[in-house]
Amino acid sequence: MKTLLYLLGIFVFAAATTGRACDLCGCYTPQLETLPQPSSVGPSSLATQPPMAEASWTSRFYGAVAEQFTYFGTIQMDGNEVPNPTGQYLASSVTQLIGGYTFNDRFALQLNLPLIYRSFKRPEGFAIDRGTESGLGDVSLLGNVVLFHLQTGGRREVNFADPKQPGIEVHEPDFTFSGVFIGGVKFPTGDTSRIKEEFNEMKVEGAPASGIHGHDLTLGTGSYDGILGGQVSLRYKSLFWQEDLQFTLRGDGLHQYHFANDLSWSGGPGYYFVRNPRAVVGLQAIISGEHKDVDRFRGKPAEDTGITSVFAGPKILCSLGKVSVEIGAELPLLIDNTSLQAVPDYRISAAIALRF
Repeated sequence: MKTLLYLLGIFVFAAATTGRACDLCGCYTPQLETLPQPSSVGPSSLATQPPMAEASWTSRFYGAVAEQFTYFGTIQMDGNEVPNPTGQYLASSVTQLIGGYTFNDRFALQLNLPLIYRSFKRPEGFAIDRGTESGLGDVSLLGNVVLFHLQTGGRREVNFADPKQPGIEVHEPDFTFSGVFIGGVKFPTGDTSRIKEEFNEMKVEGAPASGIHGHDLTLGTGSYDGILGGQVSLRYKSLFWQEDLQFTLRGDGLHQYHFANDLSWSGGPGYYFVRNPRAVVGLQAIISGEHKDVDRFRGKPAEDTGITSVFAGPKILCSLGKVSVEIGAELPLLIDNTSLQAVPDYRISAAIALRF
C-alpha cells in the first residue's frame, strides 16, 4: 500500500488537465492510473512480505513533457458563430517541462516550466497582420498531498515457478478510491508586452473586426496567481473513473490589465484493455470544461474575454516499465463567449512521463 501512495503522490491530476483548458491556466501533472503496479515481491517467505512491494521503486524523482496544441479558427459573437472573411486564426502550442520529487508517501513537489509558441493571422484595420509569439510562460510550483486512499480485494499467493527462489506473487487490489489535494503558486515569468496593445486598440469603420488581441497573445499574466485543485480516482478491476478540478485565483497584473479567476475541470470513465506489472493500456472518455469571467482593463470590464466551454474526446493511456504516455484529442460541445472572440475548433494533447 505504501508503494501505491508513493505513486499517488507522484502521478496525480491530469490533463489535464487537464487541464488542459486555458493556455495560461492549466498545469499538467502525470496521471496515476497509467502506471502498472508490482506483482512480484521476489525471493522471501510468506510470513515476512508486506502486502505490496514497497521497494519496487526506490527513486523519488520524476519528470514529464506535456504538449497541448489548440487551434482557434472560429469567430463567435456572444456565443454565436459569425463570418470570418479574413480567415483569421490563432494556433497555440504549449509545451510543459515538468520535474518533481516525493518527500514521503503523502507529499510531493512539482515544478512546471511552460514553453509557448503561437502563430496568428488577424485583420488590423484594412490590412492583415501575421506573426508569431514565443518564449517562456508563467512557471508554477505545485504541492500534491494525498488526502485519502482506500483499497479492497486482491490476493497474494506463493509462486513456486522457481523452486530455488520461491517468492510471493502479489495482485493489486480489485477496488481503489483515492483523493489528492493540489495547491501552489504561479509566478509572473512570462513576457506581458503584448498586453500593451490594449492601450492602442481602435475600431476602424467598415473594417473587419479582430477576434485576436493582446491578451490572447501574451505569454504571461503579469501576476502572482494561486492554484487550488484536486483529483479523485476510482477503479474497480479494469473499469476506472478520474475527475480533476483546478481553480486559479488571479493577483494584480501589469499594464493595468487584470485577468479574471479561472475554473477548469476534466474527467470521465475509462477501461484498461491491458493491466499487468509490465504494461498498461487503457482508453478514457474525457469531458472537460472551463469557466472564466471577463478580465478588467483600466478598472473596467474587458468585454471580449469571458468564456464558458465544454469539450469531449478520447484519451489513450499506456505505460511500459518506468515510462507512461498519454495521447488525447477533444472537440468543443459548447462554447459560450462574451462579445467577439476567436474560439477553439479543436485541441490535441500528448505527454510522456518517466520515473528516475
